[in-house]
Amino acid sequence: MLNSRALAYLSEVMRRGSLRQAATYLNIDVAAISRQIRQLEEVVDAQVMERHAGGVRLTEAGRLLVEHFHAQHDAESAVISRLSALQGLVSGQVRIAVGEGFIADLISAPMQTFMTAYPGIQLEVIMAGVNEAMALIKQRDVDLALLYAPPVDTQLDCHVETRQPLDLIVPAGHPLTAMDAPVTLQALSDWPIGLMDSPFGMRQMVDTVAHQERLAMSARLHTNSVAVLKNFVRSGIGITFMPELTVAEEIRQGDIAVLPMAYPVLSEARAQIVSLAGRELTVAASACLDHLRRGMRFFNADAPRLLESRC
Repeated sequence: MLNSRALAYLSEVMRRGSLRQAATYLNIDVAAISRQIRQLEEVVDAQVMERHAGGVRLTEAGRLLVEHFHAQHDAESAVISRLSALQGLVSGQVRIAVGEGFIADLISAPMQTFMTAYPGIQLEVIMAGVNEAMALIKQRDVDLALLYAPPVDTQLDCHVETRQPLDLIVPAGHPLTAMDAPVTLQALSDWPIGLMDSPFGMRQMVDTVAHQERLAMSARLHTNSVAVLKNFVRSGIGITFMPELTVAEEIRQGDIAVLPMAYPVLSEARAQIVSLAGRELTVAASACLDHLRRGMRFFNADAPRLLESRC
């Protein structure tokens, strides 16, 4: 019989990279973790981890045991959530990783309707760029992640996907709005550009196009804040790149204009809601997913200008 405590310790060692860091996080003695893991190795008659210069890493046997531990934990959580559903889904927790560009859309209605419909369910919303959000999913630190322009990853299950091009965002009345064709990067050299930092999907897409065009993007402003970039454009200081829906309110107020870019990789950008492949969602997480799919403009349809072009 496998010791669940030993498996939990082994899982934490894998996540933290060393016994000492795992012990610090769990607030227990390193010797206790080491003792439990030695006993686990005796039970399975195999080495479960090996030391290297930076700490420890799991052997193939260790990875199999950690995968078994997570699968067992997920199955128990799913059963408990279904039992809760029999009581009318009165309790539970849903953890979501969200890029800042989605926040206004999330808070405008879906979060409120979900919390009203299920007052006993707690929501935890974690702000994260696309790289961090994908890591949080894989570490099981969140149940769902809202991603913009993520790379293909077989470890993730995509539940919803819509087309949300990465557009050029300029102040209303900007000279570039007079162009009658999609904009190229070469046409932007005369204006200050603001860019998100590299962990964000928006920045990674711009870097991809710049590399393809053999251009060095020289940004006047680097930030990890969508709000800062919005104000950078709205104040007339410069221009940037964002999905149309991220600046929907500013467009409605007449402060900002959106221009399509001349690159398929940007016009085909996708927004996705994902979870960890093979991990069964709890009833609460499934209910939340349905609310996000129906209530968020990012996920119930493609970008507004794409819908208008089909009419």
